[in-house]
Amino acid sequence: MLDQSATRSGEVKTGTTIIAIEFDGGVVLGSDSRVTASDSVVNRVMNKLVPLHPKIYCALSGSAADAQTVADMISSQLQLHRLEIEDEPRVCAAATLVKNTSYRYRDELAASLIVAGWDRRGGGQVFSTLSGALLRQPFVVGGSGSTYVYGFVDAAYRSGMSRDECQQFVLNTLTLAMNRDGSSGGVAYLVTIDEHGAQEKVVLGNDLPAFYDK
Repeated sequence: MLDQSATRSGEVKTGTTIIAIEFDGGVVLGSDSRVTASDSVVNRVMNKLVPLHPKIYCALSGSAADAQTVADMISSQLQLHRLEIEDEPRVCAAATLVKNTSYRYRDELAASLIVAGWDRRGGGQVFSTLSGALLRQPFVVGGSGSTYVYGFVDAAYRSGMSRDECQQFVLNTLTLAMNRDGSSGGVAYLVTIDEHGAQEKVVLGNDLPAFYDK
């Protein structure tokens, strides 16, 4: 993640780790909390999991300011959409709005979002909206930290995992990425969404899983 106000010239490197996964009855989203501008950490505890609706969240990556702007725009559009249809918005509708906005302003905004949530028609759903595409996938991992954990997620993921197993999968993925990627770090934010709503959780650094002895 990058706060554009933190740098004015030179090459800019952005980084973060975000992930979302479906389980039977809902989804789990996760992110690290570090915001970087080039080689500097400008915020250690930014929550990159943003609600678009009570049961639909997005995970932010790219420019912090741009990604937050897109999320705010989509949240407002979903409120109007809900009034128009007189019903709760679907996850795919929110993801489509994100995709359309990201593609329309692709030359002005540097933002990539994962959209995930629950609705009564589709249950738990995860959508990748990276680069203007719209793909529903069983799980999505993004950000600079994702390059360090592709092997792990491919080996550890299996269909039909339970709610608790998905939460642990997300936490393990974030921990491994945060250990390797200098642009990812801080605490781990998790959100679990099902028909009853969203449950948010923060896992501090001392409570992250240990994969090796120091």
